Amino acid sequence: MNHRERLESAIGGHAVDRVPVSLWRRFPGDDQRIVDFAHSILDYQRQFDWDFVNVVPASTYAVSDYGVQTAWTGQPDGDRTVTRRYIEGSLDWTELRGLDPSRGEFGKQLEVLRVLRDELDEQTPILITIYSPLAQATRLAGEDALMRHMRTRLDRLRSGLSVLTENTLRFVEALKRTPISGICYVIEHADHQKIAEAEYGIFGLPYDRKILSELAPNWWFNMVQLRGQSPMFSLVSSYEVQAVNWQATSERPDLPRGKSQILGAACGGLATLDDLCNSTPATIRSAARTRLQQVNSRRVILSAEGMVPITAPLSNIRAARAAVETP
Repeated sequence: MNHRERLESAIGGHAVDRVPVSLWRRFPGDDQRIVDFAHSILDYQRQFDWDFVNVVPASTYAVSDYGVQTAWTGQPDGDRTVTRRYIEGSLDWTELRGLDPSRGEFGKQLEVLRVLRDELDEQTPILITIYSPLAQATRLAGEDALMRHMRTRLDRLRSGLSVLTENTLRFVEALKRTPISGICYVIEHADHQKIAEAEYGIFGLPYDRKILSELAPNWWFNMVQLRGQSPMFSLVSSYEVQAVNWQATSERPDLPRGKSQILGAACGGLATLDDLCNSTPATIRSAARTRLQQVNSRRVILSAEGMVPITAPLSNIRAARAAVETP
C-alpha cells in the first residue's frame, strides 16, 4: 500500500498492511523563510517516511500581519513567544480588518505548500495546520485579556472572532488551489479547565463549524487536534473530519473510548513527554504496540498527542516509526 491507500483504509476501518504513522513538529527559525521551512519539512519526511506530512507554522502565522511580533526563545514545542500583541483594549476587536490570503504570512504558507508538492511523491498526503479563531484571538490579546473580554465585552470579542473566521475562510479558499489533502484544525479552548461548555458553544463552536463546513470536497483527509487537560471530547467529536488527535494517554477519553465516539480514525497512542522525550526506544516500541492492540490496530493512526517537541531524541522518533513495521 502507498501512503494514501493505507490512510484511506485505516480511516474506513478496513485492513491495512500496517498501521499508518506520522509525527509532526515545528522547525523554529527555519519557519521564518519559505525555502528553509520547506526544506526542513522535506528532510524530516525523507528521513522517516511518514504516512502524511503536517505542515506546522508558528502558531501566530494567521495574525502576524496585524503587527503581532514574536521571538524564538527556546520553547520545547518549537513555537515562538509573542513579544508584542495587537489587542490592548476591548475596542481593538472592532478595529480588525480582513487580510489578503495571498500576501504576508498566509501567502508564505501557500508557497511552502507548492514547494512541498513539487518535491514529494503525489501519494504522500500533505496537511497544513490551521488554528481556530479562538486560538488566533489568544495570540492577538493574550489568554488573560481574552478571558476577560469573553466575560465582559462579548459583543466586541464576537466582532473580532467574525473577522478572524472570515480571514480563515479566505485562506481555505486559497488552499483549495493547492494540491493538499486537507487540514489539521487545532482547537485549544474546548477544555473544561479553561472555559465552560456553554461558553465554548458561543465563542468556539459556531466558528469551528463555519470553517469546517467550507473545506474542499476533494480534501479526503482532515483532522481535528483537540488540545487541553480536560477536553470537551463529546462536543467536538461530532465534527465531520477523518481523524481526531488528542491526549489519549493521559486524559479521558482513552484511545479505545475516544475511538468509539468518532467516525474516522483515532490519531495518537504516544505520550509527547513521557514516551517521546523521556523514554527509551525499547519502551516506545512496547508502548506503541500495547496501545495499538487496545484498538485492534483498526481505525487508528499512530502518532503523538500533538506536536513532537524539538527536544525529542531522534532515536525515540525512529523507534516510533519502527513500531508499526512487522517485527
